[in-house]
Amino acid sequence: MHPDLPDPDRLRAYLERIGAPDPGPPDLPYLRLLHQRHQRTVPFETLSIHLGEDIVLDYAALVAKIVDRRRGGFCYELNGAFAALLTALGYRVTLLAARIHGEHGFGPPLDHLALRVDLDEPWLVDVGAGRFADFPLRLADRGEQPDPGGVFQLTETPEGDLDLHRNGEPHSRLEQRPRSLADFAMACWWQRTSPESDFTASPTCSRLTEDGRVTLRGDRLITTGPDGRQEETLPDERAVLAAYREHFGIDLPPGNPVTGRYAHAGDPAASRELCPAR
Repeated sequence: MHPDLPDPDRLRAYLERIGAPDPGPPDLPYLRLLHQRHQRTVPFETLSIHLGEDIVLDYAALVAKIVDRRRGGFCYELNGAFAALLTALGYRVTLLAARIHGEHGFGPPLDHLALRVDLDEPWLVDVGAGRFADFPLRLADRGEQPDPGGVFQLTETPEGDLDLHRNGEPHSRLEQRPRSLADFAMACWWQRTSPESDFTASPTCSRLTEDGRVTLRGDRLITTGPDGRQEETLPDERAVLAAYREHFGIDLPPGNPVTGRYAHAGDPAASRELCPAR
């Protein structure tokens, strides 16, 4: 892989964005730190789809979205940018295609991008799954791998792929051959345009926290932590905008396509005008 690597200034800005210290030689402890810090600071989000923004699978553009625009993205964007960061830091990175397991089984080919990082042994790295391990997983290990995000296990399929399970449930199916970023362009287009895509149904923004996760799906704010799962329906657009700023550092203008639909949510009179009784 030969991405447009961040120059020293961009590299420093990227590390500052995720709150990571200046690096030493590429090693497992620093990779583990980067993996967790990225998930805690850069959200998994589908806002570009609903804002009508273009999504360019180009390493420099992906890094700029995270570093300059202080935004996140979904798997192709997050793991694409993270691959550029890791490569610039001296890690050996390979792009891998995967299929996320959902309500109807595994998704279509290339519907997810994950990373292989080779140190003394290969590691599965993924900061773009929305819900994954806090830390990289041993790619060659077939036993259970405990992590703050759950208990993970990789098993081989007859076709030569790897099935990843989380807490005993299917999570994803991983190819083992190398891919290029361009290989994911058609799948990215499908994810952002198809009515069958989960991403087109409702804007979603989510990130790991120190004791759980925070997610904003439409006007529903969902937090998980030591006290379990808490869900709150936000009353109006002002509250939704504030939640994006407070929890994800994303500053959206009022009336935008993502939050504008909630502008009158707290006004019963306006609600009656928009949804008159029959």
